[in-house]
Amino acid sequence: MSWGTELWDQFDNLEKHTQWGIDVLEKYIKFVKERTEIELSYAKQLRNLSKKYQPKKNSKEEEEYRYTSTRAFLATLNEMNDYAGQHEVISENMTSLITGELTRYVQELKQERKSHFHDGRKAQQHIETCWKQLEASKRRFERDCKEADRAQQYFEKMDADINVTKADVEKARQQAQLRHQMAEDSKAEYSSTLQKFNSEQHDHYYTHVPNIFQKIQEMEERRIVRIGESMKTFAEVDRKVIPIIGKCLDEITKAAESIDHKNDSQLVIEAFKSGFEPPGDVDFEDFTQPMKRTVSESSLSNSRGDGKSEPKFGGKSKGKLWPFIKKNKGAGPEDFSNLPPEQRRKKLQQKVDELNKDIQKEMDQRDALTKMKDVYIKNPQMGDAASVDHRLAELGQNIEKLRLEVQKFEGWLAEVEGRLPMRTEQARRQSGLYEAQNTSAVNSCAQDRESSPDGSYTEEQSQETEMKVPATDFDDEFDDEEPLPTIGTCKALYTFEGQNEGTISVAEGEMLYVIEEDKGDGWTRIRRNEDEEGYVPTSYVEVYLDKNAKDVYKSLQKISE
Repeated sequence: MSWGTELWDQFDNLEKHTQWGIDVLEKYIKFVKERTEIELSYAKQLRNLSKKYQPKKNSKEEEEYRYTSTRAFLATLNEMNDYAGQHEVISENMTSLITGELTRYVQELKQERKSHFHDGRKAQQHIETCWKQLEASKRRFERDCKEADRAQQYFEKMDADINVTKADVEKARQQAQLRHQMAEDSKAEYSSTLQKFNSEQHDHYYTHVPNIFQKIQEMEERRIVRIGESMKTFAEVDRKVIPIIGKCLDEITKAAESIDHKNDSQLVIEAFKSGFEPPGDVDFEDFTQPMKRTVSESSLSNSRGDGKSEPKFGGKSKGKLWPFIKKNKGAGPEDFSNLPPEQRRKKLQQKVDELNKDIQKEMDQRDALTKMKDVYIKNPQMGDAASVDHRLAELGQNIEKLRLEVQKFEGWLAEVEGRLPMRTEQARRQSGLYEAQNTSAVNSCAQDRESSPDGSYTEEQSQETEMKVPATDFDDEFDDEEPLPTIGTCKALYTFEGQNEGTISVAEGEMLYVIEEDKGDGWTRIRRNEDEEGYVPTSYVEVYLDKNAKDVYKSLQKISE
């Protein structure tokens, strides 16, 4: 089955067919390209969808993600982001493995096709030229034969005419012989040209054309194989990401199975529990007795009393009415006494934690300035040690104020802890603040309360009563000086012999850590290891600062100023 033998006379149709094959290949390339664009667009839409429903930082939505159902939803959003990434992988692989490869192949295919059909046209032109030569030789032979016949007839006519001279007859005879010789020469030439043409024609149709058409057939078959391989690649690209997509879906299923309705219900209790006891029974009031009746302590009318005494917050009578009391929309008191006990405890606990964080920040700043002062004392050329004293004193005052605030809020917290009904051991562990060291303070605070017979409690002292609660231990000083954090690295450009106090020797090409930038005096502080650090000339090293560490360092510098 060869195009050279079966389609020897279909040159034009083969040219059209191979062009159609290239068009099909280009159409397939366009199809794959549009598929990659769809995958990219789909991935982008999935990422935007995931981003749209992500919780906003420092918003109420973040608090909602403590529930298992919302955490599962967050996991679903994250997995959808990874899912989108796999569609991007599909697009990239199809672009590189199919679109790019086939585009290059089409260009090569066009060049090869052009070359083959150029050879075919050249062979066709050659055989047509041979045919024209044969036709010209044939016409010349035919003309010479006719001329010879006419010359012979003229000779015979002259020879039969008695009136013609012998010289004219001889001349006509010679002319007839010449024409017969020319006819013989034309015949020989025609015969030779015919044989040559037949040979060329045989080679053309049985050698040249079959070879050219065979190459065209092989070219077309390669194109067909190539497009088939591309279609397999098209499927394989999708198949390779199926396991990862399946893993994303498995993670979504796992997140869904992690939803715990009991746990979410318990979180609702912890979020909104007031700590009040439910209202007791309403006492019977006997209006038939002439004696002065006493208003029932549990009566709802007690809340509309004569105004002589207002029940304190936390009393049982007010506790009975708490579901019907309108919330105060304005700024509440500092001790959150406008809140139900359980919510008040949570707010106080949150406030204590915030204050402790603020104290830690102030202490970190004080520690950094103290180390900076030590550097100035050891190296006066670096700066004036007295310049940071004012800021150190200010930080000390801030820390003392924050400690007093912590003591105040811890006192209120201990007061609430003493009032609340006995909490479960798990709830106590979740509070995270009052461990063994605060147990005695909470118990002593609870003993200062008086309990009424019906289980309600009253306050003997005002809420401003000073509570003897041990403060959190923030007074410990650092015994060992903490090493300065590294803010980057540097490479020694030259060897430096550090002979003066505070300097350090370095070798050319050595890599070290930067712990303090040049402040304008031409010296940079570096560290080799935990025990070796000092100053080197800034011009002797090439510094590579870490951006994040540099920002922290600059903030400490501004504090010192």
